[in-house]
Formats: sequence, C-alpha cells, structure tokens
Amino acid sequence: MPVSAYDQLVSLAREIAILSSTEALISWDQETYMPPGALDHRARQLSYLNGKAHALATGPSFRKLLDKAEAAPPPDAKAAANLREMRRARERAARLPQRLVQEESSACAHAKAAWVDARRRSDFTTFAPHLQALVDLARKKADLWGYTGEPYDALLEGYERGARTTEVAALFARLKPDLSRIAREAVARSAQAPAALPRGRYPVAKQQQLNTEIAASIGFDFDCGRIDTTAHPFCTTLGPRDVRLTTRYDEADFTSSLFGVMHEAGHGLYEQGLPGEDFGLPSGSACSLGIHESQSRLWENHVGRSRPFWEKWLPRAQEIFPHLKKTSLESFLAFIHRARYSFIRVEADEATYDLHILLRFGIERRIVSGELPVEKVPEAWNDEFHQLFGMFPPDDARGCLQDIHWSMGGLGYFATYTLGNLNAAQLFATALRQRKIAAAMDCADYAPLLAWLREKVHAQGGAGLPGEVMTHATGRLTEAAWHLKHLRARFLV
Repeated sequence: MPVSAYDQLVSLAREIAILSSTEALISWDQETYMPPGALDHRARQLSYLNGKAHALATGPSFRKLLDKAEAAPPPDAKAAANLREMRRARERAARLPQRLVQEESSACAHAKAAWVDARRRSDFTTFAPHLQALVDLARKKADLWGYTGEPYDALLEGYERGARTTEVAALFARLKPDLSRIAREAVARSAQAPAALPRGRYPVAKQQQLNTEIAASIGFDFDCGRIDTTAHPFCTTLGPRDVRLTTRYDEADFTSSLFGVMHEAGHGLYEQGLPGEDFGLPSGSACSLGIHESQSRLWENHVGRSRPFWEKWLPRAQEIFPHLKKTSLESFLAFIHRARYSFIRVEADEATYDLHILLRFGIERRIVSGELPVEKVPEAWNDEFHQLFGMFPPDDARGCLQDIHWSMGGLGYFATYTLGNLNAAQLFATALRQRKIAAAMDCADYAPLLAWLREKVHAQGGAGLPGEVMTHATGRLTEAAWHLKHLRARFLV
C-alpha cells in the first residue's frame, strides 16, 4: 500500500524535529555545563543545525509534500489542523533566507555568553553591541515576514499567534490603572505588617531536595526530566520524554529557587502532557507562549502560594531546614504573600509582577521601532522603572540586564507573561468549579487539577489558536477580570 503524502510529510517533520531538538540539547548544555572556551565552536554547531532544519522546513521536498497532502482529503480533523499550521509555519519560515537564520543562531550563542558576563559585571556597554546586532536581525526578519501595523507585530506573531501589538498595548493600557492601584495598596498593607523568613543558611543541597520533592508531588515526571542550575531559570524540551528545568539559588531564601522551580515545572508539566506521539507536529507542540505561561503561573502562584499547599509542605520544609521551625504557618504565608516593589522580575510578587511586564513590553516595542536607540536602553529603563515603581535601579544587573530574553533573540516575548497571568486565573477559576478538583485542592492533592489541564489544555497541542484553546477549556476567550479578581482576593481582602 503506497504511503500517503501526509504520512511522508509527517516523517519529514519528525526529521526536522530531531535536528531542532538536538539544537535545543546543545543550547541547554551551553547554559548549564559548557566550558567557556567552547563558545566559538558551539556557535558554529548551533548555526549549522538551525540552518539544516530551516533548509528542510523550507525546501522543495517539504513544499511538494505539503502541496500534495493539501490536495487530498485529510485523514481526520487533527491532520487537517496539522496541515493548516504546517502551511502557516512553512510560509513564515520560507521568507527568511538560510544565511539569516544561521547568522542569528550564531549571534545568539555569542550574545548569551556576553549577557552572562555583562550581568555579572553589571555593565550594559559590553552587551550593547550584541543587542544591537540582534535588533538589526529582528528588524530584517520583520521586514521579510511582513506586517500590517508595526515591525513588532511580526515578532509577536512568533510567540502568540494571532496577536497584534496595538491590541496588546490597548489591553495593557486598560489594565495599567487597576494593576498600579492594586500594587500600591498591596505594598502599603505589607509595609504595615512586615514579614520575613527566619535568618539562617538554607544550603543549596537541601533546597534541591525540597524542590525535587515538590516538583514530583505536583506531577513532574523525573524519569523524563531533571533540574539543573543556571544564571536564569528556564525550561526546555529536548524530546518527547526529555524535559529539562533549571533554577538558581539564594542560600538566604529557599523560596526564591522553590518558586522558580514551580514556575518552570509548570512549563514542564505542559511539555510532558503534550501528545508524545505527535512530537515534531503542530498537534504535539505548545499552542503559544501565552498558553505556556498560563501553566507556569498557575502552578507557581495559584497552587504554590496557596494555604492548603503550605499546610502540607511547611512541616516538610521545617524538617529540612530546622531553623524554619521558628515561623508559623500564618507568618510564612504573610512572607510569601508580601507585596513590595523590587528590581528583579523573577523575584517579584504577584501584585507587582505585571508592572515589570508592562515596562519590558514598552521598552522593546520602542527598540524594535527604532524610537529607542540601544545605547539609551539603561537610561530609558531606569526612567520608566522609576515612573512605575518609584525607585531607580542601582545598577544594570538589577535593571536592563536582568533577563536573558534579548540575548536569545526573544524580542516580542515579554507580553506573553501577562497574557499568561490572565489565562492562568481564568483556567484555575474554571477548574475549581469542578467539585472534585476543589475538594482535592483543599487537601493539597493536585492530581485532579493536572488531569483537567491535561485534557483541556495539554492534549490540544498547537493545532489551534490560543483563543480556541481558552474557549475549549473555559467556554470564553481570555478576559482580564479573573486575574484582577484573584489579585484583589489575595492582597486586598
């Protein structure tokens, strides 16, 4: 029996996925264990693999098979969705020459290394040439992809399909007064009743033990994943049964790494819940970063900062860190629910977090448009940070150098964090309408919640648009009201 064009296309897509996942593996290695002296060769490796994957995805064989598969009736609805998204992805990729793809890959490899060094020394000037190179490449890509509004549209599309810059900007503008007011009131309340962890050392090895136990308890499968250490926490998928989490540690505050792990484990649970048999296909891929971030923010905040969670886990944390016995459950909850203006996004509380995203969205939109020259980024960042938070970052490390995203070519990424917060609140509220899930949550049993997310979100993959996933799970498109309601309940009641 002859193999159908669709099946041949699937085989080619899986071949591309092998190249892409190999690139992900050596990128992960660069962030974790690679010796610094290996950078130049690693950049060449990444450039080569990205170029080969791009050539296969845009080459004549893929195009011909896609044309033939589209001309025949699709085997089922999933195949039809895969064909639609393969066409979209292929047309987008084909607009970029292989030379540009390889150039960007090499530039990112060097930029990430430069960023780590610049952040360590708190010196933006050493990173600025790398950022300029990546901005120039981003503008070239945007011009090649095309856009109807502004160049940022073309970049945003790569992270949140169907989103438009003006729509996101309008949403953020509507949210800003409420977010600012909630943050201001939450910070004021926390200042009236300061809360802190008991002083003492929280050894890294013991933090790792607790982090592993908690990640496993919410469903992360360590037979198909692991946790390592890096300068900036992230999650990456190296294959259908290989999901890597990373975190960083502060021996004065074990919650810093713990919530980082819960955030990344949320990403990891999503990746482990995608249909493994469809790896390399749209149906086996994440829908968007706004959906991806909904999973990380849901587990980090709605679960990880809840009372039932710590009713279960504080006694275990006290066993691992004996001096933590000095704190009560109420005191500990006050500590993890404290609101304060801080410089570092990944350490920000829920009440102030979205203000960090509004800042970054505005800054990088201006960078991409050319309104903000790269060399002026620290000044603009500090000024806008002062407007939002009432204080100036003391140095570049706690200002514009704190995030890895620009060094990895991620211009257009940041908006998805707040979109993820909105999605997370809506998904969580919807899930809690299920009596079984709500009852289990009260007992710190998260298996029913995970099962619901597996069915409603993870199993959908990326064959549909983000709005379709949210509508399938919650019955409606993303609405901001759920997130604002959650913030008010946690910080202002």
